Amino acid sequence: MNDQPQTQPKAKVLGGLTPYLQLDGAFKASEFYQKAFGAEQVFFYPPDEQGRTMHIHLHINGSTLMISDFYPEHGMAPVKPQGFTMQLHLGSDDIDAWWQRAIDAGCKVGTPLQVMFWGDRWGQLTDPFGVEWAMNAPVKAA
Repeated sequence: MNDQPQTQPKAKVLGGLTPYLQLDGAFKASEFYQKAFGAEQVFFYPPDEQGRTMHIHLHINGSTLMISDFYPEHGMAPVKPQGFTMQLHLGSDDIDAWWQRAIDAGCKVGTPLQVMFWGDRWGQLTDPFGVEWAMNAPVKAA
């Protein structure tokens, strides 16, 4: 993981809106997201002397997710989210497989996967880094 060259080909940004998360342990989070959500790590900056990285670029389910470690000495300290929920939403026609893979990898169920009042199957999980993931899929006709 640490032997990647400093200069890499530019990774393609997928999707129209790209979430960028700061986490404690971005490399561990990337490894977890690969296992839990089938992420592909397409770019990263090598770790500094403290094991932190300033940038990892992932592709998940046709979209981009970018993550980095906190850098309090550069004004990027952990801050509790205010005025919004830090929740990533993942939609899929094969929601049961996505849900089970995330649980098997170590996500904790917040709201069980179920048919909701709006008519779709929806559930919420929390990963080991404190990020909430919601999954949603239309109910399949019988």
